[in-house]
Amino acid sequence: MKILRLAFALALASGITAILIYIAGVSQSYGNTGISEDDLRALVYLRSDFQKCVKANGLGLEALAGRDYCQVVIQFPPDTLPKWRDPKTGELEGLSFEFNLCETVATWEQVRNSTTILTKEFIDALPNGWEEYAWRRINKGINLNRCENKTLCLEKLALVLPETPPYVPRQFNRCAVIGNSGDLLKTNFGEEIDGYDVVIRENGAPIQNYTKYVGRKSTFRLLNRGSAKALDKVVELDEKRKEVLLIKTTIHDIMNNMIREVPIHNPVYLMLGASFGSAAKGTGLKALEFALSICDSVDMYGFTVDPGYKEWTRYFSESRQGHTPLHGRAYYQMMECLGLIKIHSPMRVDVNRVVKWVPSRSTLHAARIASEKVLRRFRSEDDPLGACSLVKKRHTSQVKSTTGLRNVAGKHQQYVKGATMYPLEHSIGDGVLCMVPKD
Repeated sequence: MKILRLAFALALASGITAILIYIAGVSQSYGNTGISEDDLRALVYLRSDFQKCVKANGLGLEALAGRDYCQVVIQFPPDTLPKWRDPKTGELEGLSFEFNLCETVATWEQVRNSTTILTKEFIDALPNGWEEYAWRRINKGINLNRCENKTLCLEKLALVLPETPPYVPRQFNRCAVIGNSGDLLKTNFGEEIDGYDVVIRENGAPIQNYTKYVGRKSTFRLLNRGSAKALDKVVELDEKRKEVLLIKTTIHDIMNNMIREVPIHNPVYLMLGASFGSAAKGTGLKALEFALSICDSVDMYGFTVDPGYKEWTRYFSESRQGHTPLHGRAYYQMMECLGLIKIHSPMRVDVNRVVKWVPSRSTLHAARIASEKVLRRFRSEDDPLGACSLVKKRHTSQVKSTTGLRNVAGKHQQYVKGATMYPLEHSIGDGVLCMVPKD
């Protein structure tokens, strides 16, 4: 009997020790962020629903729990044969990819409440914005003295730099982002795509001769560096010549000259975007980012997101060297299972398809608050820009003064102490719009 009692006491002590170690670990990881048990519970629910969603909608993908509440690993089936090789190392692309749900939820929430067009107002609001930021958006081949000569820099940016944002969050209802993948030729999405309020296309993707697959409508076109050098050709892709052209990289003298001389009457702006890490590459993701910043709902077509597509293809030309296709497919599946987008593809052609197990709005809201705490982005009286992530009702005609924004942005920069800065862009209605100064 004494031996049993002793064994019970040891077991009880071991159990208590284990619990104390666990609590200490959680406290050490999250204690300094002010995260509560409710916050942890929200992250647990988010990850649980996310794993179920990937299993139900991922066409063979599986989401595994990572090392903490934020981490997940999206795993491809073991019989998947990757084709893409790293151009530097020659190694084949892997079959598992780690993602941070906390960072993803917080970052995309910021995007959804931001305007992603570069404005003069934004550069003016940044401490040393013209010297430290603007000069990098101008042709790097010309010495502009880091924009110490602001007049010269402003002249070079004037054609693509509006005073205030031309578009605001949730300005449009249903939006479709059209990628360039060859899988579009296996569908007849054209008529469906034309039914959206806004259609966003990429680079030099043609419309004529492919309307059965990609539709006719085109509202915005996001361009990379190469396409920006051929604006005169790009504007001919839309027969109505009304596309808004968004340049995601550095502006070039050659582009300026074309706008002046061709002439190009399309609105042309520069993209101001967020940084999403190594998984998020290419014009496609930037197009989704822009769509999420101006639309209530976003659907994506023409991306490599189905089993069997292991390398980048194009619906209008031969395949070209691209980014990591399996990594991209995993990232887009993550976006769908966080309720950010809906994927349409040859294996997901049902327009009425319901994405199963998407986390509820209440779960996402609670997880977003917890995530901001974990990432030290949580709201505080000491943070002058803490309200940026919560903007509900906006009236575009009620733009308030931006006086004093430089001081506010400077205080916020001190507050985050070197972390990613989210400076106040300008006030509209009852809320404020945030900007993310990363390309």
